Formats: sequence, C-alpha cells, structure tokens
Amino acid sequence: MKTFAITAPGETRLFEKSPPEPAPNDVLLRIHIVGCCGSDLNTFRGLNPMVTYPRVPGHEIAATIEETGTNVPDEWHLGMQVTVSPYTSCGHCNSCRSGRFNCCRYNETLGVQRDGAMTEYLTVPWQKLFHSDKLSLKELALVEPLTVGSHAVDRGDITNGDKVMVLGCGTIGLGTIAAAAMRGAEVLGVDIDDTKLDLAQQAGAAATVNSASEDVHEWLQLWTDDEGPQAVIEAIGLPQTFRAAVEEVAFAGRVVYLGYAKAPVQYETKLFVQKELNICGSRNATPTDFKSVISMLEAKKFPIDAVVTKKYSLDDAAQAFQAWDAAPAAYTKILVQISKE
Repeated sequence: MKTFAITAPGETRLFEKSPPEPAPNDVLLRIHIVGCCGSDLNTFRGLNPMVTYPRVPGHEIAATIEETGTNVPDEWHLGMQVTVSPYTSCGHCNSCRSGRFNCCRYNETLGVQRDGAMTEYLTVPWQKLFHSDKLSLKELALVEPLTVGSHAVDRGDITNGDKVMVLGCGTIGLGTIAAAAMRGAEVLGVDIDDTKLDLAQQAGAAATVNSASEDVHEWLQLWTDDEGPQAVIEAIGLPQTFRAAVEEVAFAGRVVYLGYAKAPVQYETKLFVQKELNICGSRNATPTDFKSVISMLEAKKFPIDAVVTKKYSLDDAAQAFQAWDAAPAAYTKILVQISKE
C-alpha cells in the first residue's frame, strides 16, 4: 500500500508497505480522505516538538471499513463510512481518572506521536469510530478539526445569549464560531484576513472585525456597551492575542486558550484577580464533541465547500506541503485524496 511520510524537516517520501492486520478489537480502514492540520505543517517545518522522524502524518480521517476483528460488534460492518477519534488514553493518569480522557497525560495522537492516516489502509480500535449515514466522505474528513472548537466552547461554558469573541478564523476558529453559534451565542470573529472573516460569517459569526485595519477594543466597547464579551476563545497562539483575551473579556468572564503561544507571554496578572476570571486550556475533543459536530454537519450548518481550499492526490502530497509552507495564509483547509471514493 502507498504511504506518505515526512522523513525530516522539509523532506518527504512516498513508499510502499504491507497493509496491517486488524487485532480482535480493531477494524481495518480503507482511507479515502485525510485533512491536513496545522500540526502537520509544523511537522514538515521541523517545529513540532512532539514529533520524531520519520512520521506518517494525518489524523483528520474519512474512511470505509474494509475488515473487522473477531471482537468487533456487528454494528460496525464492511463498507460503512466512518471518521476516527485519533487520540489515545492510558486510563490511569489523573486526567483519565477524572474522566477527561481527551487530555490524558500520555496521549498519542495519530500523525503526531505515532504514525497517522496518510496511507491506504490503517487499523484502529472500533471504539474510536464515528459514523453518519447522512455525511459524505468529504464532510467526515472535517469532523475531527471541528471537534476541537466544539470542545473549547464546552470548556468556556458558552450558553444562549453570551457574547463571545473568537480570536482567529482558521479551521479551528471557524469550528469554534459554529459551535458557539449553535448554542445561541452571539459571536464576533477576529482575524487579519478578509477571506477568513467572510468564512466566519458563513459559519455563524454575527459580526467580524479585521484587527489589521480596525480597533478591536473600540469595536468591543460599542458591541458590549463597555462591558466586554462574556467569553473570549483564543485560537491563534500569539503572545499579543493571549494578552488581548484577558484584557478584553468582561469582569467575571471566561477565557479559553486553544493555541500554543509561540513565545513566552507576559501578563498584567492583576486582571486575573480584579476580573475574577475563569481561565482554562482546551485540548483535543471528547466523544460528545464528535457527536455534536456530526449533528451540526448533518444539519448543513457549516460551509464545508467554502472552507476546503484545495484537494491533492496522495501522489502529490509532497507538493501540497511545499505549497502550504510557502504560502500558509492562502489555505484554510487542504484535503489529500488517498484512494477513490
């Protein structure tokens, strides 16, 4: 089977290997489409500290079941279209004992700490599968990245009537906007790219601000009657946006961080106390998030076609990464077609 690997920063290889055999609790998947994540680009650039080389990337998956292990329940049958939760959990660390398996201390994500789905066949435990009769393979490939934003909305306790600012309107930010809007929140999307701001409105943002040309603070004061938004979700990962989240959120507000800041962040920490803020991180996603996003996509509440910038074949995967690396702002979501649908 054809397999694509990043062998070193800036270097890739397409090669042949034998298909895996499913263990008793596994299914063998025929991979059709894999979405490219920002973590994959960082792996290509040599900027992902969790990756060793060579690494097969890919954890945003649309596949069909090709074979089932002897212990797999009958509900998971041959030919079924599925997507996959790409995370592992040890079951023993503090987060697992607390029922928060998504942030297991020893998690290994497909395509990051272990080889991923940019290959023709892959085995996964049946418990990691999610199915929808109503979604296309293209839509299934978008489920996992959208669950990350859904989980951030859950972490921020976003409810009907909240005013929420989302910093960053890439794929993760768009998923955040859509999930918050589905809960009845009024969402403001902030970015420096007008194309992404247009996508934010299609995803459910009530309003958008281009922070390169408009004063976000001034805009927020008008939008919230000088209160600030009840919640800010940061989906960029820059020191200035980490600080802006704390500075702009309302007193007694909630701040959720999705991105890793690319450099140390210096805060005016008195705002933490004066505003009595709830500040939290958000990592990966839960089964509930997968089910919620699938329901959202089934209801056609997300602009899938507009978000997908380009699709490449597996043979052209190296070209995809080179083009993305050269002009990252030009792409919202890249899909790689692994095998024919």
